[in-house]
Amino acid sequence: MNQGPSIPFATNARYPDPCLEVLDERFLKLRLFSSSVEQLFSGMRWAEGPVWFGDGRYLLVSDIPGNRILRWDDASGQVSEFRTPSHNANGLARDKQGRLLTCEHQSRRITRTEYDGRITVLADRFEGKRLNSPNDIICQSDGTVWFSDPPFGIGGDWEGDPAPVELPHAVYRIDPHTGALQQMLTDVPGPNGLAFSPDESVLYIVASRAKPHRQVWAYDVAANGVLRNPRVVIDAQGHGALDGIAIDVEGNLWCGWGSDGSPTADAAALDGVRVFAPDGQAIGHIHLPERCANLCFGGAKNNRLFMASSHSLYAIYTNTRGAV
Repeated sequence: MNQGPSIPFATNARYPDPCLEVLDERFLKLRLFSSSVEQLFSGMRWAEGPVWFGDGRYLLVSDIPGNRILRWDDASGQVSEFRTPSHNANGLARDKQGRLLTCEHQSRRITRTEYDGRITVLADRFEGKRLNSPNDIICQSDGTVWFSDPPFGIGGDWEGDPAPVELPHAVYRIDPHTGALQQMLTDVPGPNGLAFSPDESVLYIVASRAKPHRQVWAYDVAANGVLRNPRVVIDAQGHGALDGIAIDVEGNLWCGWGSDGSPTADAAALDGVRVFAPDGQAIGHIHLPERCANLCFGGAKNNRLFMASSHSLYAIYTNTRGAV
C-alpha cells in the first residue's frame, strides 16, 4: 500500500523517555519508566478516530481527507486499507457485539458494519433534516450509542462535501432498544471528542469552538440519558487546543492536544497528548512531533495508548488501563 511521505521519527533510547513531561507527581504512577513513544506508521493526511479490535489484534484509524480507513496489524506491523472509499470517515468505535460503528462526513451518517460486511445505517437525519457531519462516537455498556455532530465536514471539499447546515451543533443518543435518535444537547459550541467516566455516570464533551478557549464540559448522566449539571472541567486557557479524549480506569482524561493557532503559541511544545486528573488539573504531557487529534487505549492488556496524530500513528505503554 502506498502510504505517502513519512514523518521522520526515532524512538528515544534512554529511559525515562524525555517525551513524557511530568507536570504533577500524580502522573508518575501512570508513566512506565521503561516505555517509550513509538511511531507505528506514517503517511496519512489527517489521522483520526482510532479504535482497537482485540479479538483480531489490530487497530483501525481514519484518514479523513484520504477517504480511507487503515488497518494496522499488531502481530506483523503491516498496514493495509480496511475500507476505501470510506465516505471521509472520522470517529470509529465498537458496539457491545463488537461491530464497527463509523461517523461518515461525506454521507453525513452513522453506520454499523455487520459481521458479514454489510453496512447498516443507524442515523442520517433528525426530524427530516440531514445531520451535519458526525464527528466522534462512543458506546455505553448497555449498548446506547452517542455521537457528536458539528458541521466541520461540510465546510469544504477537504473532509467531505460542501453543504448547508440544516441542524444545530448537537450531541445525539441512539436508543439501544428502539434505535430511536434523540437530540440531547444543542448548546455545546463545536461538540467534538466524547468519553464516559469509568462508571458511566459522567459524560465528557470537548467544546472545540468554546470562546475564548477550547474546553471539556462534563454532564451527569441521568436515567434515559438525560444530561444534567453542566460544568467546565478543563479549560485550555490559551495553552493549546483539545480534540479527542480517552479515559483510564482511574478517571484521568488523556486529551489530544495541539496549538490553538495563536501567533504566540509554541506549536512544537504543545503537540501531543495532555493528561488531566479527574479534578481537571493537568498532570502530564506526551510530546509528539505532530498534533494529536484522537486516541484510544488498546493492546492485550488495554494499557497501550494509541495516538492518531496528523500524518502518523504513535503508541506508548502506560501503567494504567483504558476505562472501556
